[in-house]
Amino acid sequence: MDRKRNPFAPGAGTRPPELAGREQIIEDAAVALARVRAGRPARSQMLLGLRGVGKTVLLNEIARLAEAEGYRTIELEAPEHRRLAEMLVPPLRSVLNRLSTAEQARALATWALRALHGFASAFEVKVGEVELSVSEPGVADSGHLETDLPELLLLAAQAARAAETPVAILIDEVQYLAADDLSALIVAVHRIGQRGLPVIVFGAGLPQLAGLAGEAKSYAERLFDYPPVGALERAAAERAVQGPIRGEGADIAGDALSAIVDQTQGYPYFLQEWGSHAWDTAPTSPIVAADVARASEVALRALDRGFFRVRLDRLTPREKDYMRAMAELGPGPHRSGDVAALVGLSVTNAAPLRRELIRKGMIYSPQHGETAFTVPMFDAFMKRSMPDWRAAGRLARRVR
Repeated sequence: MDRKRNPFAPGAGTRPPELAGREQIIEDAAVALARVRAGRPARSQMLLGLRGVGKTVLLNEIARLAEAEGYRTIELEAPEHRRLAEMLVPPLRSVLNRLSTAEQARALATWALRALHGFASAFEVKVGEVELSVSEPGVADSGHLETDLPELLLLAAQAARAAETPVAILIDEVQYLAADDLSALIVAVHRIGQRGLPVIVFGAGLPQLAGLAGEAKSYAERLFDYPPVGALERAAAERAVQGPIRGEGADIAGDALSAIVDQTQGYPYFLQEWGSHAWDTAPTSPIVAADVARASEVALRALDRGFFRVRLDRLTPREKDYMRAMAELGPGPHRSGDVAALVGLSVTNAAPLRRELIRKGMIYSPQHGETAFTVPMFDAFMKRSMPDWRAAGRLARRVR
């Protein structure tokens, strides 16, 4: 069919043509935004899920809703090895400059900008080409983030209230924040909430994020809602594929639609990949099962070259060995001791490998003593990419 009319959008954070199956998450976010806008209490939210489930898409949708409600938004992505102070200063400065244009908020916003200058100096962050006014001495400039960040955001939140303009802070990949940064963010959200100020935080991260937040501050479990973002239920998965096709005046046969949902396991990113390749493969409408079979081969090759490969290439040989051992056991989750045994290590000796893979966002622990992939279908990819791998440990014979 005409590739120029292909409706699917397989990309990093790209909004799919039909945002199916996420209605409750979006509605809950909209309610929280409306409550904060009206001066009512609402919990900040952390979306939890594996790779490819659409967490970034949802954060972008929440940002759109916030802007429609009159919010100023600060959108961040937390890469590895970058501190929160460095990421936050430039967009917060922009928001404060805009708040300072409101007559009733000018004094508070100016005070917050001065504090921002001191904060940036304390954490050696370049604020911009234009120098700010002299910093307010002794405000948010101690160099201790858990003290300074709450002070700074409280000042910003007070300016937002004076300007009658709420602020939403949206942070993707929150699991990559340093422990001190996450702790400071939680303290800031807590203090802002206690004072009923119009600032709310939406974050997204891998499943281990809830545990990391709890370790940082024990009250984090009561401070945030943690909506799970998983694979779509079958009806929603079918709608995510069928709706865009029909929107272009084409159709897909029932068995072809079922094949796509089965092979993708309902994961949104994979649905977009399969849908896109099925559209391009089919000569005419409707798309039939034979088209999907050909498209599946193309989709897997594309995923292997891109989505999967970029993650594998970040790993050391020993880390790849550990991941391949996990794949030998199946999709998971698996007992960490069984994985260690397959690579011929004790649990203690394998622990640093496991810990580094968790830090890199490749695996997580669903519960104590268990290990699972953060990327759906990664077990099959590992087998395709390392077909000659052989288990070294005592479980090898039993597994085979």
